[in-house]
Amino acid sequence: MPDTTLLLEMLALLMVIGAFAGVLAGLLGVGGGIVLVPAFFYAFRTLGYDGPQLMQMCLATSLATIIVTSVRSVLAHNRKGAVDWEILRTWAPGIVLGAVLGMLLASSLRSGTLQAIFGILALVVGLYMGFGRAHWRLGQQMPRGITRAALSPGVGFLSVLMGIGGGSFGVPLMSLFNVPIHRAVATAAGFGVLIAVPSVIGFLFLPIDPASRPPFTLGAVNGAAFVVIIAMTLITTPWGVRLAHAMDPTPLKRVFAVFLTLLALNMLRKALGW
Repeated sequence: MPDTTLLLEMLALLMVIGAFAGVLAGLLGVGGGIVLVPAFFYAFRTLGYDGPQLMQMCLATSLATIIVTSVRSVLAHNRKGAVDWEILRTWAPGIVLGAVLGMLLASSLRSGTLQAIFGILALVVGLYMGFGRAHWRLGQQMPRGITRAALSPGVGFLSVLMGIGGGSFGVPLMSLFNVPIHRAVATAAGFGVLIAVPSVIGFLFLPIDPASRPPFTLGAVNGAAFVVIIAMTLITTPWGVRLAHAMDPTPLKRVFAVFLTLLALNMLRKALGW
């Protein structure tokens, strides 16, 4: 049985992480994974679980929470008729394929390599959040044919390597191809389900050294973190939504873009051993 003090420390850290991720999700529409992965990384390291597969556990546990949050989100958006099921249906095969390939690659890499990959991709997302403009367009409709066949696996593949759902890559992609922002956000929630379900199934079968994994871990998914994060985000996401309606979130997005950029640079620094 794990030490009681350690369990209480782990519970406290996870509650703080979940509360923060929920508020951010409601306030800025930021997917939890981009916050959860680095938060899990620092929490598990602080608790002494710094093995060569630490990042795999962070990615897998984040993706497990995304299954629940994405399903809730897509059902809520669908009640308002905001989900574009044609995009979801036609992009699904490629996204699922990319997610599976991403899981297989992530399972074979060392934690330090995944840190570097997360840092680079988070830096790209942070810069886009900071400097991207709503009027930017690459086309007037979503790509089809060869272009869709190339882009759709990329969304799933890159998202799994970051442990995130469909928002960080799916929403900008759809916006660049003239999908209205509310429809893009709603449809990206469906992307999250397609990304998380197959990848988490694979991560559940990934063997992790018992000495380097936190308590209550199955495969690479930490069950304690999963339960606490889901519970906390259920409580705090509505707080973030109320804050978003009470103030202009645009300046806060710029602040978060700076925060994410600094976080990404710090992750890269640690991956390089500086």
